[in-house]
Amino acid sequence: MKPNFDLTGRLALVTGSSRGLGWAMAQALAASGARVLLHGRDARALATHAATLAERGTPAAEILRFDVTDGAAVQDAFAEIAEAHGRLDILVNNAGNTVRKPILEFTDADWHQVIEADLSASFRCSREALRLMIPQGKGRIIMTSSILGHLARPTIPAYVAAKTGLHGLVRALAVEVGKHGVTVNAIAPGYFPSAVTLPLQNDAVVGQWIVDSTPMGRWGDPAELGGAVVFLASDAASFITGMVLTVDGGFTASL
Repeated sequence: MKPNFDLTGRLALVTGSSRGLGWAMAQALAASGARVLLHGRDARALATHAATLAERGTPAAEILRFDVTDGAAVQDAFAEIAEAHGRLDILVNNAGNTVRKPILEFTDADWHQVIEADLSASFRCSREALRLMIPQGKGRIIMTSSILGHLARPTIPAYVAAKTGLHGLVRALAVEVGKHGVTVNAIAPGYFPSAVTLPLQNDAVVGQWIVDSTPMGRWGDPAELGGAVVFLASDAASFITGMVLTVDGGFTASL
């Protein structure tokens, strides 16, 4: 039997989809038939992206703007989704950020900022999405993690802790909601161009180290996350839950 990757008729929310990896994943979901709710802070970029999807003939995209670290705003946004659509089939928790500082300069505020954006926000959005998915008896939650949920680099302690915690959250949710037909997984990208990795891209020495340390000999292309997110969102992955799918060109397989 041919695996079914078709997402026609599904409604997907991709947080942090105004740029970078989120936008790449939103495009892949739309190309596979999903109607995508684009989310972010850059209203102009979101409008441009929605127009781009329309020009491609994909299902009409909509725009949502809310702060994923604001609990009340998250609840209001999902209430809006429920009122407008009555359902949500796919949630991609992608929004996040980082702070790069030596540990002795890392403040409590720095720590809380990253943990809120990269871990607590995914918990909040997932909880609200589950209020819609559980009654449906079906749903897909996909977290954007990182290989730094498995490994570590200096100067980003909160980011490493958040991504590691995200893997625990994936397992915790998966074992609780599997009986309701909802799967919960994560994608752990390696080194891809994004706002988070911009300082590394601008450092010639570190950039070359990444290339040399990646068996495929290059950085990833954001479009290369498309297959992973469509797979996990589709019926082809209906019996996969609680897992972290690493997409890193072999970085974590290499010593």
